[in-house]
This record gives sequence, C-alpha cells and structure tokens, in this order.
Amino acid sequence: MSQDPAIEQLGINVIRGLAMDAPARAKSGHSGTAMALAPLAHVLFTRVMRHDPSDPSWPDRDRFVLSNGHASILLYSMLYLTGYGLTLEDLKAFRTVGSITPGHPERRHTPGVEVTTGPLGQGFADGVGMGIAERVLRARFGPEVCDHYTFVICGDGCLEEGISHEAASLAGHLGLGRLVYVYDDNHITIDGPTELAYDDDVPGRFAAYGWDVDSIGESANDPDAIEAALRRAMANEERPSLIVLRSHIGWPAPDIVDTKEAHGNPLSPEEITKTKEILGLPPDESFWVPDAVLDLYRGTLTRGEELRTAWQARFDASGVDREAWATSLAGHASPGWSAKLPSFEAGRALATRQAINVCLNATAEAIPGLLPGSADLTGNTGVALDGAHSQSKERPDGRQLHYGIREHGMGAAMTGMALHGGILPVGGTFFTFSDYMRPAVRLAAMSRAHVIYSWTHDSIGVGEDGPTHEPVEHLASLRAMPGLAVVRPADANECAQAWRCAVEAEGPVAMILSRQAVPVLAEAAAGAPEGLPRGGYVLRREPRPIDVVLVGTGSEVHLCLGAADVLAAEGCSVRVVSLPCWEWFEDQDRDYRRSVLPREVPTLSVEAGASLGWERYADASVAIDTFGASGPSTAVLEHFGFSVEHVAEVTRELLERSRS
Repeated sequence: MSQDPAIEQLGINVIRGLAMDAPARAKSGHSGTAMALAPLAHVLFTRVMRHDPSDPSWPDRDRFVLSNGHASILLYSMLYLTGYGLTLEDLKAFRTVGSITPGHPERRHTPGVEVTTGPLGQGFADGVGMGIAERVLRARFGPEVCDHYTFVICGDGCLEEGISHEAASLAGHLGLGRLVYVYDDNHITIDGPTELAYDDDVPGRFAAYGWDVDSIGESANDPDAIEAALRRAMANEERPSLIVLRSHIGWPAPDIVDTKEAHGNPLSPEEITKTKEILGLPPDESFWVPDAVLDLYRGTLTRGEELRTAWQARFDASGVDREAWATSLAGHASPGWSAKLPSFEAGRALATRQAINVCLNATAEAIPGLLPGSADLTGNTGVALDGAHSQSKERPDGRQLHYGIREHGMGAAMTGMALHGGILPVGGTFFTFSDYMRPAVRLAAMSRAHVIYSWTHDSIGVGEDGPTHEPVEHLASLRAMPGLAVVRPADANECAQAWRCAVEAEGPVAMILSRQAVPVLAEAAAGAPEGLPRGGYVLRREPRPIDVVLVGTGSEVHLCLGAADVLAAEGCSVRVVSLPCWEWFEDQDRDYRRSVLPREVPTLSVEAGASLGWERYADASVAIDTFGASGPSTAVLEHFGFSVEHVAEVTRELLERSRS
C-alpha cells in the first residue's frame, strides 16, 4: 500500500492512543506492550500480510497469532482500523461482559482472531501447528491453492513457558520455513525486570533449534527496519525465523516506560495526557481516529480484495481436486465414508487401542485432511497409517507426524492445525500423559477446534508400569471440562462408532482406549451404531421388570454383562447400560436419558477410575479412589475389585440396601 509517511506515523500514534484509552475506560488491561508494538502491528497489517478484512476466512490468507494475548487491545485496534467489522464502540466496550473485545483474543468470538491466546506460550505452539498445516496443504494441493505465511508475536513469558521449547524444537526439526516469529524483547514482566528470573541467550537457543535468527536491536520505532526484517525472514524457505526486536514497554509514556507498571495496569489519566501530548494526539479526547488515518487503514480492504480475487482466479484455473480440497477445509470426511468403517466379529478379544488403528487405516483415504501422529509411542497408541511417509523437510506431504516426546507442544500444535483449516489432526499418547496436554486441550475446547485425541492405556489395566502410568482421576477431570467430548468405548465396535462420531464432530473429541484386550460384544455390534452417538444406550435389556441397572464404560462393560449373567441365575432382572460419552448423553432429551437410566431403579456404576461424578447416574460405584499398583494387569484389576464376582457382590449389597 502506498503510504504518506506523515499519515503513517499518525496512524501508529493513533494505535498507541487506542491502546491507552480502552484499558483506561475498562479500568483493566495491558497498555504498555500494545503501545511499544504499534509500529510492528502497523507494518504487518498494512505492508506485509496478505489478508482480506472483508473475508476473514479466505483460505489462503496469511495467519496472525498474538501469542502474548494480554496485549489484545493491539489486535483489536488493528481489526477495527483495517475493516474487520469492529467499531469504536467495540473498543470502548473492551473487557466488558458481552463485548467482542474480551480481555484476551478468542477464536470464533471476534472476526479476525485466528486462535484463542492468553495462557503464555500456547499461541507460540499454535503457530507451529498452522505452519505444519500450510506446508502439508501446499504439498498436497499445490502453491496455486495454498501459499501463505504464519506470523506470530511472542514475548518473554511465551519463551519462558516450557511449551515454547517443545514447539520451537519441533518446528526447527521440521524446517518450517513459512513461520515468521517476532520476539518482543522488552525485558519486563509483572514482577519487574526479566533479569529477576531469566537471562537466557534467546538467539543462541533458537539457533540451536535450527531457526534463522535475526536480532534487529533498537528498531521498534522504525517501520522500514521492521519490514526489511520481516521480508528477510519470509525469503527463508528452509527454516523458521525469529526476529528479536528490542522494544520499550509503554513507550513513550514519560514516567512508566520500561517499568513493570507499564505491563499490567492501565495508565493514569495524567500519564495518558502527557503521552498524548508527546504523540501529537488531542490530550482531552479519547478514542480519537481522524478520517485520514481511517482512510489509510481501510485501504487494506481494497488491497485484500485484490489479493483474494487473484487467488480465486488461480484456484479456478488449477486442476486441484475440488472435492478433496473442500472436504479437507471442512475437517471432515467424504460423503458415504462411514461405509468404510470396519466391523469386528463378536467373541474375539481386541484392545481398543488396536481397534482405532484398524479404523484409521480403513477410512484414511476418505478423510483427505487426516494427519495422525503421536508423542513417541506410535506403535503403542495405534495412531499410525500403514505405509505412510513421515512428515519431514524431505516429505512435506507426509501423512504421519512424529511429535517426539512433546505432549504439550503436540496438543497446541493440533489446535493450530485444526483452526488453520484443511487438517484433521489425531494425536496419541498414554492417557496419564494427557496431564501434560491439559492447557492446550482446554483452549481447543474453548475455541471448538476439531481435534481428536487418542489417549490409550486408560486405566489400572496398564499393569506392571504401576501407579505413575495408571490414570485414575483423569476421566473425572476431563469430563468436567466444558466443550470436550470424552468417549470411552466398551469394545472394538463401539470404537468404530466413536471414530465415526469423532470425525463428524464440530469440536474436540477425546477417545479413551484400553491397553488390554477386551471382548468384542455381540450386544455392542447390534446397539452401538445407533446408541453410541447418543452417548449411552441399553446394551442388554432386562427380561422382566427391572430389579437393578449396571452401567459401565470401556473395559468394564463386559464385567457388567458377566455380573448380569451371574445375577440372572439367581433370579435377578438386570439391565446393562453402556455409557461411553457423558457429554453426548446429556445432549439427549430427558425422556431418552430416563428411558436408559430410570431414576427409580437401583443403579451401580462400574468404571476403573475415580467415582467422582457417578453420583449423577448411580446409587453406588465400583471405582478406584486411590492410586493404582504395579503388577500384571489381571492381578491389578482383581486386586481393586474389577471382576465379575465382585461386581455381582456389590450389586447384591445395593439391592439389599434398597429393599431395606
């Protein structure tokens, strides 16, 4: 865009004014970083990034991630100025209930926000996922269709958090050359100078990861130097790039620049007045945006439309497989794909971690955006495509991703891929290590990212590895997370139906799978296609009026069936219910839920995990509210009461109490 230098500088100063005014009005927020980085944001949104504010979902746009999301007012100001549909009233409503300008950027809440950021380091790793997605799509569909960059702003906090180490190492290993990160090296945290706890050699660290590092020093107020550095980074196709920018938080506020007070607090009215006088802004006017400045930034609309129109022409002239492209962007599968789902013969035994591998391979060709991977443990988790090339510098089209032992980085990268679009990421590790991933899973749930977690070795059935590797509290913990569907299939056929539902879902799905073999149930083969999508269903109906209900999930469902047989021989009329997904079950209407689990009938839950939460559905539980033990899995399960005999015994006790 052709720019008058004087108007351009006024525009940068207006951004700084908005960065002061919105937090001051809200009496909350972070002005200092936004003020310091106004020239960087200006250059990115007007000179460098290819984006169309009139179509924020244009597939070949450059992606922008504000990893240090506390500086959200900087992003909101740019989205308003460049024409994404935000208004001055939205900026005035900053950090208020119901506004589209919340305290930290939220995907699907504010037009132009690509990922939900705020917890430091998450956006850094999301950006790596976006870089992976772009490269995979470019390799598969061609540069005429996919040819863009991911730009990320990060700060000291992002680089101190461990997730950035994992994600940066992975990006360097993969040689993701379309990643351009700018490190806001301002030397300040909320506690004070970064030197209180942090004196890393950041350029050396990233060079060791295999990144291209460009330290441009005291250039935070030099738009031309910033643009030159960005373009140097974009020219490097072989390695991700880190631009180290020494900025001064709160600049040019005379009394707080380079202080912790500029970080987490709005400026005082007196300081705002002094700063606006320095910047040449009307000191007695808030949210001042002159027409000349708005005209400058709204020129982005014309430029963006031209870029998008040119891309559309290239797309139309290309020979790309339109159906595969559209299906990939949707993050789902081709029409009729579920006919490829495998079925499993009743009577055999198969771990559900093995069943998921069969499902993946049977349906992979019908899911063009599928990108499975694992945090090491690929053979153990079953998240592997037969004969697939590994994603690498040499094979950018590879359909198998090896994350290495980086669970947290994997979780956030998966979110980035899903929100980029075009990729359906499936990531595997042991269920107990979902703890490492939890912050990323939470943000995926918050942003409704369509990712699939394949968490295996789901209970004390892990056996010899012992309590460090045996998840106990994890099911209860993850069921408490809004927006995450937690699915624990009873057998291989339930696993196949869970895979169907996960692929067709609109948000994140966690599949919780067994290490040990479990029987393939004839009842599930018949009932799962209709029952599993509803979260729970009657697996075996009672022969007479119900005496008791046994309800279980996962590898304990067959124990419920076995106990029902024992009790039936004693004249007891038992219903057996499989409840693989509480979230989907709660989505059903009350009549259906009560038809499956009648409230007036004594009910026993059986699950090799914490009892917490089962009081919603059951009167008593066979559960485990301690940590596990080391030993052969059959012995460990028997020790903690997960046997047909013990389930039958506890059921008798429940019936006796209910009668008395």
